[in-house]
Amino acid sequence: MAHIELNLRERRQIEDMLNAKAPVRKIAEAIGRHPSTVYREIKRNAFSDEELPELNGYYGMVAQKEG
Repeated sequence: MAHIELNLRERRQIEDMLNAKAPVRKIAEAIGRHPSTVYREIKRNAFSDEELPELNGYYGMVAQKEG
């Protein structure tokens, strides 16, 4: 099966749904991806900073640039 990277639209939808406290399974269903794909995406691209914890989270635009 071919590997197809997440696009910006999908990443922005992940960000929006995470901010709305949606469960990962519901996010995966909404974007048509497997839950493990969404889990990996969030883990790989989550921002974390001890000095600025209020900024911690997932940002779709940043993930797209890193991707």
